[in-house]
Amino acid sequence: MEIKRVIPSGYCKGVINAINIAKKTKENYPNEKIYILGMIVHNTYVTDELTKLGIITLDDKNKSKEELLKDIDEGIIIFTAHGISDQIKELVNNKGLISVDATCEDVLKTRYKVIDYLNKGYDVIYYGKDKHPEAEAILSISNNIHLITSLEDINKLNINNDKLFMTNQTTISFLELFHIFEKIKGKYPNIIISDETCDATTLRQKAIHNLKDCDLLYVVGDIKSNNTNKLVEIAKQSGIKKVFLISNYHEINDEDLIDVNKIYVSAGASTPPILIDVVINYLSSKTL
Repeated sequence: MEIKRVIPSGYCKGVINAINIAKKTKENYPNEKIYILGMIVHNTYVTDELTKLGIITLDDKNKSKEELLKDIDEGIIIFTAHGISDQIKELVNNKGLISVDATCEDVLKTRYKVIDYLNKGYDVIYYGKDKHPEAEAILSISNNIHLITSLEDINKLNINNDKLFMTNQTTISFLELFHIFEKIKGKYPNIIISDETCDATTLRQKAIHNLKDCDLLYVVGDIKSNNTNKLVEIAKQSGIKKVFLISNYHEINDEDLIDVNKIYVSAGASTPPILIDVVINYLSSKTL
């Protein structure tokens, strides 16, 4: 049984930066209460490690960010890598809280581009995942931003503005994005399109798409991570017969390894390297 690591995989620069910002904030404010508004990145292991440092993650799928902040009257609020709305920034400021922004540079670049086109009188079509924090932050900018989450949503669009700009969430599948752009150009031939999928996402996706002779692929990451889930989708679309999303080596079933010759291990951009290494080491021990 041969085991190979897909290159690249695991942490991207935006994730590394966000985690470092959280740790640095703890160093700079050792006696303050520190909160992260949502998961700093979508990985439970990372959240747990920050909790050990005394950094509290405010995360509840049934509560809005406003509701999560309701009872926080002192301390420091860290905004996650996914971006944040101006309304939440203002709320934090009005409550007299110190804010620290860990938004990814690629996410910010998309945001500035959207604002630029809005200021020029354009309506914006945004392709992303509903209720994802990155998409929520973009949609909060203006009512002239129209979210689509599927090819079917394009049929529902009814925009009268002749000036149209389209972009997307940074962690979208490059395969599905191609079809989305093709269909949107069919409906709005003069639309301006900017693919804002980040390089880290695209490189990880294409590395899986181009795999040869792969009998089984493990994608290590958190089920909440959009970029991790997209890796799984692309692997299946690329014809890999056995594809499993696992959070750690405990989720590996020996039965899945029967009659398997070549195993590849990849990971989402928010997955710590240690989790990938442990999975590979565990699989290697099975071959001894």
